[in-house]
Amino acid sequence: MTPIIIVIVLQVAILAFLFLIFKKEHTVNFDEVTNLIRSQKDDITETLFRNNNQLAENFSNLREIVVERLMETKGALNKDMFSFKDQLTQDLEKKFDKTNHAIQEKLEKINNKVQENLNEGFKKTNETFTGIIARLAKIDEAQKKIESLSTNVVSLQEVLTDKKSRGIFGEVQLTSLLKSVFGEGDKYYKLQYKLKNDKLVDAMLDLPEPIGRLCVDSKFPLENFKRMFEGSVEEKTVARREFVKNVKKHIDDISSKYIIKGETSEQAVLFLPAEAIFAEIHAYHEDIIAYSQKKNVWIASPTTFMATLTTVQSVLMNMERSKYMSILHEEINKLGVDFGLYEKRWGDLTKHLATVTKDVNNINITTGKISKRFQKIMEVEIDKGQLPEVELSSQESLNDL
Repeated sequence: MTPIIIVIVLQVAILAFLFLIFKKEHTVNFDEVTNLIRSQKDDITETLFRNNNQLAENFSNLREIVVERLMETKGALNKDMFSFKDQLTQDLEKKFDKTNHAIQEKLEKINNKVQENLNEGFKKTNETFTGIIARLAKIDEAQKKIESLSTNVVSLQEVLTDKKSRGIFGEVQLTSLLKSVFGEGDKYYKLQYKLKNDKLVDAMLDLPEPIGRLCVDSKFPLENFKRMFEGSVEEKTVARREFVKNVKKHIDDISSKYIIKGETSEQAVLFLPAEAIFAEIHAYHEDIIAYSQKKNVWIASPTTFMATLTTVQSVLMNMERSKYMSILHEEINKLGVDFGLYEKRWGDLTKHLATVTKDVNNINITTGKISKRFQKIMEVEIDKGQLPEVELSSQESLNDL
């Protein structure tokens, strides 16, 4: 378009120049001017058609070049898109495989750890229940032995005539009860334990806080107990007073010898190996019970002491079980933390995949739009007959001037 405009401007300038000359000199022949204008018109028309043909030819060449370049660009772009798509697919597959492999290994480790902890917990629980059953069997066996001992009254009286023999009998019975409940060993109790004051206690129980070390000493006030049921009323009354005095003396001895601040518990147990004496005290001697409670000394018979030991055993077992349960709970909490981390990372991965998918869709949309525009450009056809023809008459030219 620029050469055409330049030619038109030049032609107009020439006409203007001729008009000025005509106006100035008034000597020029009008026919000559008209002929000159017509000749210029013919030249302009010829130049316009020539430039129009050149422009159409140039535009056709330009369209072919543009179409060719667009096709090349489209092919390269499609090739790059397919290459990018293949590379992206391969990278995603590698990352997916790597992530799945890592997740699988982590889950296997977690499952193995949980299974190991559960198996260990079940094993220890089964061992605990087995031990309880075995100890209950020992308790039954001990109870049978106690019953057989109670039936042999004559031989028992012969054994218990001597004070030293009675003491040994009480210690043996106390030891039997402890072993029947806790078994052999010194994990929960110690026999003939020497305290810091150089006193020997028959048994020392290692109990959980706040009780701590509990001293158990066996006492057997049998002589005055037997006199309470023999002789006259006065003799029975005297024997009753002596019995009460003997029992209180045993309570004082235990309180002074076996309750040591900072070493033992603030309470102790007086073990009576005879159920009859225990029943007599609790039925008819409330003053002895009150005195023992004041001195923090608890009186126990074989039956009540067995019940106490069984309760202590249950408490100890529950503490052991709680310890293992706390470990299991801690491992489960760690497992929960690992699962939370896994869920967070999986969510992040899902977001990244969604972003990549969205970008791929946007690229596909853009590619479609570019392809459609290329198609529209390729479908454009320029008809030379539709180009406007320029016809200038001399009168129109003069009017324009």
